[in-house]
Amino acid sequence: MTEQSKPRGKAGPWPFASDPVGVESVLAAIVDSSDDAIIGKTLDGQIRSWNAGAERIFGYTAEEAIGKSITILMPTDRIHEEATIVATLRRGERIDHYETERVRKDGERIHISLSVSPIRDATGVIVGAAKIARDVTLRKTFDAQREQMLAKEQAARNLAEQANTAKDAFLAMVSHELRSPLSPILAWVRLLQQGVLDEAKSHRALATIERSARTQAQLVDDLLDISRIVFGKLRLQMDNVNLDAVATAAVEMARPTADAKGVQLDLDLDRERLFLTGDAARLQQVISNLVSNAIKFTPKGGSVQIILMRIDSGVQISVSDTGRGMAPEFLPHLFEWFQQAETGPARAHGGLGLGLAIVRHLVELHGGTIHAASEGEGKGATLTVILPGVTPQGSGRLPSTATVSDLQPYRQGLAGRRILVVDDEPDTCEVISMLFTSCGAEVRVAGSAEGGFDELTRWRPDVLISDIAMPGEDGLAFIAKVRALEGELGRLPAIALTAHATPEDRVRVFSSGFHVHVVKPFEPGELVAAVANLARGIPRVEGP
Repeated sequence: MTEQSKPRGKAGPWPFASDPVGVESVLAAIVDSSDDAIIGKTLDGQIRSWNAGAERIFGYTAEEAIGKSITILMPTDRIHEEATIVATLRRGERIDHYETERVRKDGERIHISLSVSPIRDATGVIVGAAKIARDVTLRKTFDAQREQMLAKEQAARNLAEQANTAKDAFLAMVSHELRSPLSPILAWVRLLQQGVLDEAKSHRALATIERSARTQAQLVDDLLDISRIVFGKLRLQMDNVNLDAVATAAVEMARPTADAKGVQLDLDLDRERLFLTGDAARLQQVISNLVSNAIKFTPKGGSVQIILMRIDSGVQISVSDTGRGMAPEFLPHLFEWFQQAETGPARAHGGLGLGLAIVRHLVELHGGTIHAASEGEGKGATLTVILPGVTPQGSGRLPSTATVSDLQPYRQGLAGRRILVVDDEPDTCEVISMLFTSCGAEVRVAGSAEGGFDELTRWRPDVLISDIAMPGEDGLAFIAKVRALEGELGRLPAIALTAHATPEDRVRVFSSGFHVHVVKPFEPGELVAAVANLARGIPRVEGP
């Protein structure tokens, strides 16, 4: 054989006869120019031939691969495949387009489509195998991306269908709840117009009309409150509130409904008059909703007890009833939007499932918490609200619409207090600094979470005010680092000042370690009230 007639393919000596010289040269050229990896191996797995396609796909040169075990291409979790392949070859069978994974020289795992054929010697004995491997990683990637896109599209379609179904169900429920009070109103009005009612029945008619109209007005108010909450427009008018008077007014408003249903109402006030900084109208709404909800689910002859008491962290309001109670699995969902233990047209009690969700939001705006407890269905329930910060009786007013000059009377409470502001907006930092400096507080600002944390290592504040959406490290990660600190610094009172105002945002804010959630754009008095409320009762920081 001349030098020109030698085969160009790279191979070691085979233990079986070669083809005639001309055919061998042509086949070698075809093998060597193929884009696919074409590999020859013995039955014990030793690589004997290695083409340019194999070098391109797997990264090994022929010199590096020939003589090595074929398992150098196999991930450790796929080495077992070799025994299965050899067993198939020994039976004289082919393996066609088997998709699996292999490992390149650089350690990268790739997807391949593998075809394996047995090689026989001149006597027909199977002595080796020819493998053709095609890199299908790109196709697999495209397939995976296509599947992900299809899955996302299907999920979006399902979500849209669910939203449409939920919208229809919600509109149907709203229509039902708004129409229901209209029926007795219209019926009694017609009877009054006809003059067929005596004096007693006329009084009864007017009482029913009034009660039904109040029910309808409450539904409308709840719907409007949802809109304000969703768009972050619900604001508190902060003042020094006599909580005893607020609770008494809420209970007296609910008493006619309780009397009509035969439910006893008991209000138990703390021996000491309770004052706190808050929105009197919204706090009355909180108690009214809790009491009305308890009355609704309490049968005739039952009772509802409202207890106000001072605790170490502030004020506790508990509303307990002897009504139907709740199943344990429903308790975690009690304060979610549109959640009701009863569903469908056969439910015994009306409503939109909004009242307690609104209560939760109002309580959280005041920096408080709410939770529910029930021993099970038929065993009543207790809903407990904890509001922070009891103020001295007769302390000054903190209006949410106050200007900087209006805040001067509160210098005594804020004088000497240290406040750290962390916000990437310089204008926000400047106005907050001016606001609290004018009240006698010492203010430092930082334009990032990293800067704020560095400031904490040098200067301990009384209260922290932090933005949430900041470049780099956000406010949630920042407060998590603060909470991980030891001692008093790790328990530093903190306010989240953010434009993120959805219920989900509030959950993240409170669960991450903030005590109060104030929505941008903020009212000066609202922010001052929040800081004053948190700082009250905390010893002033001394030293650096």
